[in-house]
Amino acid sequence: MAVCFDFTNGFHDTANAIATSVSTRALSAGAAVVVSAVFNLLGALVTVFVFGGKVSNTIGKLLDFKVGLTVIIAALIGAIAWNLVTWYLGLPSSSTHALIGGLLGAAIAATHSLALIRWSAVTQVITYLVVSPLAGFVVAGLFMTALFNVFARWRPAPLNRVFRFLQMLTAAFVSYSHGSNDAQKSMAAMTLALIATGHATKFAPPAWVIVLAATAIAFGTYAGGWRIIRTLGWRIYKLDPATGMGAQLMGATVIQVATQLGFPVSTTHVITGR
Repeated sequence: MAVCFDFTNGFHDTANAIATSVSTRALSAGAAVVVSAVFNLLGALVTVFVFGGKVSNTIGKLLDFKVGLTVIIAALIGAIAWNLVTWYLGLPSSSTHALIGGLLGAAIAATHSLALIRWSAVTQVITYLVVSPLAGFVVAGLFMTALFNVFARWRPAPLNRVFRFLQMLTAAFVSYSHGSNDAQKSMAAMTLALIATGHATKFAPPAWVIVLAATAIAFGTYAGGWRIIRTLGWRIYKLDPATGMGAQLMGATVIQVATQLGFPVSTTHVITGR
């Protein structure tokens, strides 16, 4: 179930990385999907193996380790259902919110109480999820204001060529950041399952869990999500190469900062907000 969630997370969030690049014609759709899948995989593997699974550790603190397999499976089913419904409707929704809400809801339903929930961790996570889209909005707005002031007198044609090239790099950066943050959420679910069944005694995702989660999100990204790509790329906003590059760069930067601090943020909401 965790792998299925990771896969739906990947194709649901493909739009975050490539919609802007495709809509400005910086990358073809096929090339953008391949770039996004590769860098999602690299982001998940490099971040966890080199810097540690700080985001998965935060997710692991939401519930008491006594939580059972039924609770974890129910949470994953709820998150998968939400991903599929919002994908079908073409809505850029948060897989992170869905998983966290699923964990809390399943724990409450299983115990008929709030006993399994660690409220200090929940409060922190909710704060991160609310603040991160606003951070993306503010940081991207300030960056684009500075960019416009610097290049106000330049000719559009050569600038567009430069920024389309830069967009290829920032699209890879967004994908890398997405993999580094989002893949850790399914790692957390699998590790909680290992603890619940006695296969692990402490919260530490083993190497095979890390590789499995990274691979699943990469394949999901490769599968794509054209309904949401159309929404983000053309219906919500229409960007030129300069604004597209700035939006991607600042959105990915916010996600990277959150990942290094161990904050599980919504990639979808950060990218949409920027």
